[in-house]
Parts: sequence; structure tokens; C-alpha cells
Amino acid sequence: MAASGAPTLPSPWGPRWSRWVGRFLARVVWDTRVVGAEHVPDDGPVLLAANHTGLLDGPILLGVAPRGAHILVKEQMFVGPVGWVLRAAGQVPVDRDGGRAALTTGLGVLRRGDVVGIFPEGNRGRGDAAGARAGIAWLALNGGAPVVPVAVLGTRRTGESVNHLPGLRRRLHVEFGPPVTVERAPGRTGREALADANETVRAALTAVVARAVASSGIELPTDDPLRERGH
Repeated sequence: MAASGAPTLPSPWGPRWSRWVGRFLARVVWDTRVVGAEHVPDDGPVLLAANHTGLLDGPILLGVAPRGAHILVKEQMFVGPVGWVLRAAGQVPVDRDGGRAALTTGLGVLRRGDVVGIFPEGNRGRGDAAGARAGIAWLALNGGAPVVPVAVLGTRRTGESVNHLPGLRRRLHVEFGPPVTVERAPGRTGREALADANETVRAALTAVVARAVASSGIELPTDDPLRERGH
């Protein structure tokens, strides 16, 4: 934390170089089609809310987003050389105790006018956005940021591990949907406003995922390995 009590924010320079690494992965190592990037506002705070099926989702999202993003990543990834790279890239670790520190950092990034990426489902799974954790809604309400729903398809197929890396030049698809804005309606309690915002974001993400599946022909995996193992 900074001396003033504010969180120490990741450098905005991290995503500026690391997105080129992500772009190389998306365009050269794998064959990624991108649709709807124009829906991401050119400036000001923005939240990217993406579905989550596999390990590659974060790097691909970072690489194809039209603006550099600080993505919330599980703290277990911040170890060894990978951890060093993630920190240098300006990504934000999320602890196992609810991620309060990560949300505070994310809020600071939004108030700085930058982009935060988050996977509302929390864990890699089917990627159908059937559920969403409230962190994204809290950030949207408190950061005054529009939420752009993003479908990421093809990074994991049915039967593949959540840590599986797809074969070279596998076809991937990333689709950005129209941004949604949330705010606390008059007469609603803070808890009710959070629930309303969370459902608005979840519904928008579900819609863009369904649309992307229909247009790309790339199906979501039908299994959820982490849930099946009791995680």
C-alpha cells in the first residue's frame, strides 16, 4: 500500500508492452478472429468482463483488446518466472480470501482512466456465464465504468484440462459485445444495487457468448473439470 493508504497501482506501461506478446500468441501461435473491438471505448475507465474456460483466456484477451488492460489473475499464478512476468505486465493478483485487495487495486486503475479485465465466473470451467461473482458489479458501480462483455472461445475443448494449451494455429474466436452501464437505482439498497448490477453484467455476458458460439461455430466445452474434482 502507498503511504497515503491508497493501493500501489500497477504501472500503466506493463500492458503497453505485454499486449504485443499476447498479440503474437493470438495472431501467430494461434489463429484468432476478433469481432466487435469497436465496442471498447477509446478512452476513460472500462471493464472487460470475459467468460473463462482455459489457461490461455487471459493472454489472448490482453493481446486482442484494443487497449492495454490490467487483468485480475489468481495469485497462485504469481510464482517463479511466470509471476515476475505477470507483475511486470501490470496484471493484478487475486487472493483466495475474496480478492478485496485486488478489487481496491482495480478500482484505482479505473479511477486512473485505464482498463481492467476480469473473469466474473471466477474459475475456468464451461464458460457459459451461468454464474458471476459480484466483484465485477462492485467495480462497475464504484468505478463508474462501462462493462464490455467479451466471449473467448476455443481455448479449451471438452475433455481438455483447464491448464491445457491448444495446438498450434487452433482457431480461436473473441467477440466484444456492446458496453453496458450499471448504477444504483433510487430506493435500492447497496446490496440490492450490487445484485442488480451483477445480473445485468451476467446477462450481457451470457448473450455475447451465445452470439459468438452461433456466429463462429466454436462450441463451449460441455465439462467443468474443476467442479467435477470438487474445487
